[in-house]
Amino acid sequence: MTILQALDRYYDRMAERGEAEAPGFSREKIGFAIEIAPDGTPTAIIDLRATSGKKLVPQLLSVPAAVKRTAGILPNLLWDKSAYVLGRTAGDGKRTAQEHEAFKSTHLALLATTGDAGLLALRRFLESWTRERFDAPPFSADMLDANIVFRLAGESGFIHQRAAARALLTTRTANDGNTVPCLVSGRPGLPQRLHPTIKGVNGAQSSGAALVSFNLDAFTSYGKEQGENAPTSQEAAFRYGAALNGMLERDSRNRLTRGIGDATVVFWADTSETVDEQGAQAAEDWFAAAFEPPPDDADAAKKVREGLEQVLAGRPVAALDPRLSPGTRFHVLGLAPNAARLSVRYWLTDDFGTFVERLAAHYRDLSILPRPWGERPPSVSWLLLKTTAMQEKYENIPPQLAGEVTRAVLEGTRYPRALLAATLMRLRAGDDPATGWHAAVIKAVLCRDARARRLDTDATQSPERAKEEIPVSLVRDNPDPAYQLGRLFAAYETAQRMALGKVNATIRDRYFGAASATPASVFPILMRGVQNHLGKLRKGGKGGWLEREIEEITDRLKPALPRSLPLEAQGRFVLGYYHQRKGQFADRTAAAEIESADAEEPDNDE
Repeated sequence: MTILQALDRYYDRMAERGEAEAPGFSREKIGFAIEIAPDGTPTAIIDLRATSGKKLVPQLLSVPAAVKRTAGILPNLLWDKSAYVLGRTAGDGKRTAQEHEAFKSTHLALLATTGDAGLLALRRFLESWTRERFDAPPFSADMLDANIVFRLAGESGFIHQRAAARALLTTRTANDGNTVPCLVSGRPGLPQRLHPTIKGVNGAQSSGAALVSFNLDAFTSYGKEQGENAPTSQEAAFRYGAALNGMLERDSRNRLTRGIGDATVVFWADTSETVDEQGAQAAEDWFAAAFEPPPDDADAAKKVREGLEQVLAGRPVAALDPRLSPGTRFHVLGLAPNAARLSVRYWLTDDFGTFVERLAAHYRDLSILPRPWGERPPSVSWLLLKTTAMQEKYENIPPQLAGEVTRAVLEGTRYPRALLAATLMRLRAGDDPATGWHAAVIKAVLCRDARARRLDTDATQSPERAKEEIPVSLVRDNPDPAYQLGRLFAAYETAQRMALGKVNATIRDRYFGAASATPASVFPILMRGVQNHLGKLRKGGKGGWLEREIEEITDRLKPALPRSLPLEAQGRFVLGYYHQRKGQFADRTAAAEIESADAEEPDNDE
């Protein structure tokens, strides 16, 4: 099923809930309504804006579908911005006169034979309107460049909502031309030349952007223009546009509150003979809860965690929520801005149970002790924020990497190698490896790679690597030298902390990146320093446990340390560091001595 077909099907769900716009209509930001008397005289201005914080913002109202403007002048029907409706704008308005004339001539032709009181009043308003009239009450400067609708005096509804207006629009559309076979629905219909404008994608133009467009010769074939290159009926184009715009609204429950990288993510489930509306909503609610940043609600976090654990234990997905139905088809769409168009970062569609199982596998791969995130594993966006973004700012998450990681999570494939590289780069740039976030990501990458190797029949790989298990917590007898070197670095750092207390620059601050990449050139320097630190501790009757720890780790290493470590080995170094750093606190004596050292006054000497 294609993106447009899945969106076309979702429109039916929206219509059943009463959330879909009627065919030929769209939701637009409307700021004002002009109330007009039957003779066309403007009698009042209704401010439709609502308070949002300290600002007044336009309301979203259902109006005749907005036209798609490029460089030409093209009016909307029965509503538009002030330049078209009134011939006035706040800017220079070099084309304002032509825009107003286009609006006026289009509507005078459209309403030439109308007998409806509201439409007749609008026609008389346009026949008598002059630009200078705007400078007198009830008009005000706030209306400039806002979208405007009309209302007949004494009525509560707008003129475009009248039955006569809807009938007129339907008749006008029916006379637009010949039908074509629609590639989305398979049914014949009037062709859509310009596809709907999609609004609400983060970073895209506020006026909207195109998901489907043909604006260069390279995108066309056989001399066809615009939408003729992939015939889509007006009905199908409207339906998919209404469905996607509905899901992209800020308060939509089918949209992740915060995007992933530069992608705005929407998701939805299909209904079918076996999946009702409640079952589809249950799937959507559960997916949103699992993918959003950690909630403040501890009960909600616990519910998500326990649900994932049940799935990993082999329980059916239906155990997550009694409303869930087996075989629910689920879709995830990630959209990113691309000038005046939208780029599809990813389009994933599968059984909902498959998505849940892959999410559970992702959280299992991330699992590390102690957990740096508490009750619930982080969302993909939160994970990337903590491990790849400079200064932990969402705008600094590498957008391409975010899309690749999301795809890997939802498809159950290997994480991109760039994720490991970006995480290690942040550690070299000064991120704290003791937080556990970086170690968790590294562990997840190594786990996926190890599983893939176990399934690989390549006879050239070593048996040790083929059987490798990535530890969740401290494994003292782990045979990997990089893991043991990470443990050793953590032990050296502990010796410095206990001997000197708090210092301005620790060995982690100065040497962590170099030690993980080129251990042979760094560890001899660290070894000389640690002997001094241990000697100082020995004089104070402390650190006996630490000397034994260092000796135990050193015995597991070969005398000749590696000159350099490849990327994956650097990851195992970080993992060993984190496990040792946290695992050594299990010893009560160690914990007490370290706590005592941390409480001492800073010592600037090393």
